[in-house]
Amino acid sequence: MMAERSPLEGEEAAEEGSDHIPVLLRQVLDNLDIREGGLYVDATFGAGGYTRAILGYTGTRVLAIDRDPNACQFAESLEKEFGERLIFRHGRFGELHEVAVNAGFGRVDGVVFDLGVSSMQIDDGARGFSFQSDGPLDMRMSGAGVSAADLVNSLSETELSFLLKFYGEERRARAIARRIVAVRDENPITRTFELVDIICSVLGGPRPHKKHPATRTFQALRIATNEELHELARGLSAAEALLAPSGRLVVVSFHSLEDRIVKRFFRIRAGQTPKASRHLPEIQDEMMPQSFQIINRRPVIPGEEEIARNPRARSARLRSATRLEAPAWPYELDDFGLPDLQKR
Repeated sequence: MMAERSPLEGEEAAEEGSDHIPVLLRQVLDNLDIREGGLYVDATFGAGGYTRAILGYTGTRVLAIDRDPNACQFAESLEKEFGERLIFRHGRFGELHEVAVNAGFGRVDGVVFDLGVSSMQIDDGARGFSFQSDGPLDMRMSGAGVSAADLVNSLSETELSFLLKFYGEERRARAIARRIVAVRDENPITRTFELVDIICSVLGGPRPHKKHPATRTFQALRIATNEELHELARGLSAAEALLAPSGRLVVVSFHSLEDRIVKRFFRIRAGQTPKASRHLPEIQDEMMPQSFQIINRRPVIPGEEEIARNPRARSARLRSATRLEAPAWPYELDDFGLPDLQKR
């Protein structure tokens, strides 16, 4: 049974008290097929736009997760408004199954992911995510662990080249890596604009109506610093284990690497792509029952009106699927086409 809508449901709910409106909000809510009294997980809480919208439906409860400590301030505001209907946990969404169980959530009716870096993180030059403002070369979503500067100043030329090519799809990865190593031999690279200057010395400066030459390198470093693609793989598998039959998994991605992983995961779990595994016998793979049914065969994309209102939405892609009754498949890195970080 779909939940009745309160005066603050949907887009109006998300807009209430927030300057950060999540992309494809109406489509996310439709694909979640929200049920009255349902249990939901917002795996990438951010400023709480999706969470607020979900809580706008009668009797719903939300477990919200975010690795960014700055998200806590938005959670506190919503907790005052919605009370025990919202449970916020600081952590990685790759651990959402354990987080949910520890928070008292058994099986849930829906999980939503809004991937990549948030507008708040990009706009804060001190976080080091943006090549358009000078700041420390940090890029850590959690504020802890290895920073982008650590990677730039410690990885070998071969490792840097692989990182830029795999995570950034940068064609000139080897040349950029070679230049980085030459510069850091003189002085450590610690600022975003220092790295931008290095990249532009190889690729040339910015040109009108063209993607900034630092875009792919900064994307690669951000993904590697936060292990975003591997975290996504773990998160999708955790959501599969957590969802109840008929529950919905909705994922909004913003670049081809993320979308490719989501698409591959759904197709394998829906029995549309043969599963290749080094660990399970082929006959067993063929017999594994499908655990998801894909809802939208093609990704849902934002319309012209939304893109005009929010240009950062232009690359958004939404994919969704319904959880079936079959047991969750075991997590295997092979299913996602990702390198094993432990072996590098």
